[in-house]
Amino acid sequence: MKKFTLTLLTVTSIGALTACGNTQGERALSGAGIGAAAGGATAAATGGSLGGGALLGGAAGAAIGGLTDKDDVNLDR
Repeated sequence: MKKFTLTLLTVTSIGALTACGNTQGERALSGAGIGAAAGGATAAATGGSLGGGALLGGAAGAAIGGLTDKDDVNLDR
């Protein structure tokens, strides 16, 4: 349960950071990078597979970044 909670918290926090970019492609790319880093860090903290964590985090970050609109999260405000 502790691993699930930590993973859920990580994936949720990725959503707040993935809208870094002006175009859909930029947000997907930055989301993938942020997600891969967060997924790898979570896997390292929980004793999981680093590659698997990075892959899952990257996929989740890219999906969230690609699905967000530039007005959803505006860090310039």
